[in-house]
Amino acid sequence: MLEQIIERLLYASRWLLAPIYLGLSLTLVALAFRLFQEIYHLFSHILEIGESDMVLVVLALIDLSLVASLVVMVMFSGYENFVSRIDVREGDDQLDWLGKMDSGTLKLKIAASIVAISSIHLLQEFVNIPQVPNDKLMWYVIIHLTFVVSALLMGFLDRIAFASHRPPSSHEVKDSSH
Repeated sequence: MLEQIIERLLYASRWLLAPIYLGLSLTLVALAFRLFQEIYHLFSHILEIGESDMVLVVLALIDLSLVASLVVMVMFSGYENFVSRIDVREGDDQLDWLGKMDSGTLKLKIAASIVAISSIHLLQEFVNIPQVPNDKLMWYVIIHLTFVVSALLMGFLDRIAFASHRPPSSHEVKDSSH
């Protein structure tokens, strides 16, 4: 009896995650605000801005969109994996990956997104290379390479650990028929 009460309370406590995912949706508002602020700044100074500064602004916009996409992935798949299935009505737009991303796949997508975001930051530093001290640039490269190696190792370990639990991909099925 006591065990059932504890188990039900533990299971129901997953709903404590729902406000966290809702809070993440509010960060999308902040990211959208920042994106439009950058766009306004770009167009209000379009005639005065140099090519390298324009590239930096465009990279910042891409960076914001990648971070926003990452928030959406974490928000939806986290909610679906740990709280409840998202019911999308027939006729509404449905994301193809919704309900198909387990926590391992989510970690890999997050790692890949972090590498992409880090790449953009590194590219921004390379555009500004005359203003960046060599030691600082070296640390940016080391940190970026650490992200790349970590993402590759996570993918490799995931493939080893969970290969038997996943259905074969379409190209693996074709290869086995030869």
